[in-house]
Amino acid sequence: MFAFLLAALLPVFAPAPPPAPAWRTPFERDPARNTTATHAECVAYYQRLAAAYPAQISMREAGPTDCGLPLHEVVISADGDTDPVHLRALHRPVLFIQNGIHPGEPEGIDASMMLARDLVQQPRLGKLLAGVTVVIVPIYNVGGALNRNSTTRANQNGPASYGFRGNARNFDLNRDYVKQDSRNARSFAALFQKWQPEVFVETHTSNGADYQYTMTLIPTQPSKLAPALGAYLQKEMLPALYQGMAQKKWPLTPYVDFAGETPESGMQAFLESPRYSTGYAALFHTIGFMPETHMLKAYGPRVQATYDLLLTMLATVQRQAPALLAARAGALAAQATQTTFPLAWALDDKPSETVQFRGYEAGHRPSDVSGQPRLYYDRARPYTRPVPYTNTAHSTATVGVPTAYIIPQAWADVVDNLRRNGVQLTRLTQDVTVPAETYYVEDFQTAPRPYEGHYLHSKVRLRTAGGPVACRAGDYVARVAQPAARYLVETLEPQATDSFFAWGFFDSILQQKEHYSDYVFEDLAADLLRRDPALRQQLDDAKKADAKLAASGPAQLEWVYQHSPYHEPTYNRYPVARWLGQGPLPVE
Repeated sequence: MFAFLLAALLPVFAPAPPPAPAWRTPFERDPARNTTATHAECVAYYQRLAAAYPAQISMREAGPTDCGLPLHEVVISADGDTDPVHLRALHRPVLFIQNGIHPGEPEGIDASMMLARDLVQQPRLGKLLAGVTVVIVPIYNVGGALNRNSTTRANQNGPASYGFRGNARNFDLNRDYVKQDSRNARSFAALFQKWQPEVFVETHTSNGADYQYTMTLIPTQPSKLAPALGAYLQKEMLPALYQGMAQKKWPLTPYVDFAGETPESGMQAFLESPRYSTGYAALFHTIGFMPETHMLKAYGPRVQATYDLLLTMLATVQRQAPALLAARAGALAAQATQTTFPLAWALDDKPSETVQFRGYEAGHRPSDVSGQPRLYYDRARPYTRPVPYTNTAHSTATVGVPTAYIIPQAWADVVDNLRRNGVQLTRLTQDVTVPAETYYVEDFQTAPRPYEGHYLHSKVRLRTAGGPVACRAGDYVARVAQPAARYLVETLEPQATDSFFAWGFFDSILQQKEHYSDYVFEDLAADLLRRDPALRQQLDDAKKADAKLAASGPAQLEWVYQHSPYHEPTYNRYPVARWLGQGPLPVE
């Protein structure tokens, strides 16, 4: 899959003595290794660590969450430096670890507690902090962590009790990175923009097939990164992670997603859009990872594999810091001259490589429930064989970008989201009419059922119109030439997969506000056609082309209305204008 044999070996750390009893986590205190820390236990543990090691660990509240309790931020550095601006000036990369977005998948919660302690208590591991800063969100979905139970993860082998996937408002926070309905996501965005990490890791547990691996990995799709950063991820970082985990006796495989019934039918990469953590991170040239432990393995090994992966990532970031920083700088430099941006993606049709996959033979037998054939995996029949893997993606929609977007101040929710996510905005200082492009929404499809609190739009078809656009003093201007350009484009272009339009932020434009009484408009329409022979000819041509229109009086009246000055010009008009740079803009 990757050129693993060419990768230089990472340091192999011999097992350390167990921690002193006072520093053992709830997971470590359980002889069965089947306990995960509660939210209160987790926060208290980090508070104790910060109090005991103030020169290396700091902890603070980082904003509200939907349940009323705060989000927490833990920063670990060799010299106690917690100023992100200063750290960027020192060219010190940031490894950002977020746990408990799905608190029923809690391995990262316990692994990160152990890792934070070991980094300050074990000198041999503390050396990994030389030139790297670690930021940890102990539990992101605080409300879900408080909703503790033992039954909602029916497919999962432990721990004994755990949190719930939905947050306090029943949002799946790993679908909220762009729309940011939750206070959790808004607090996270501020934290992410503060740190602007080089690498972002969000810990998970899988569902799906049975196989031999304890740990699987979703990286950011390399195709979706700038060429320099994608090449670095593919050729340097991923091989090092795979090699390092193999040394620790945790062979890695890509996240096990497949189109057929079992993995050998052909695996495919997880194509994350910006609603997901790794897709969101990619908008800011941050390499994202979602490690997914296998739900059927015992909880103890799952926590240990997560711990070892986080340790391997830290060692990799430290060792490859110059290459990582150079690749990210190259990505930002390339974006500065980019004139076309991708808006949607699809996996390639054909596999791009093969994976030597360690699975179990599968078969069918009668179900004890229904008597019908059911799938099962036979752990007594393990195999290792090549499996086709589709791991490349191509853009299915692109757009040439304007010089700037002009956002009317009426759309405050959109402006707030842009600001939270690092978009630089200025405001018009006076009323002005400027030449610009506007979109009219001609067609779209809407999901029949709500998804994460919204009725998602897709297959958006637009008509572009050019001409003067009246703007008011106080309206916002977002120039595309800025570090957050990709986020800006993918949220404000309506046809993008996770645009604000797709999530329903602009739904009010899709409803017509004025119409007519037909008996009144009949006379107006007749007068329009008498005074405008060209309009009459257009109607006649339309009737020849459309038999239904020709046979319907009301339809013809509606046609005249839609082609008349009486038809409201803002109906279906997307309110964000694309300014192409003609003439000056009076901005603050």
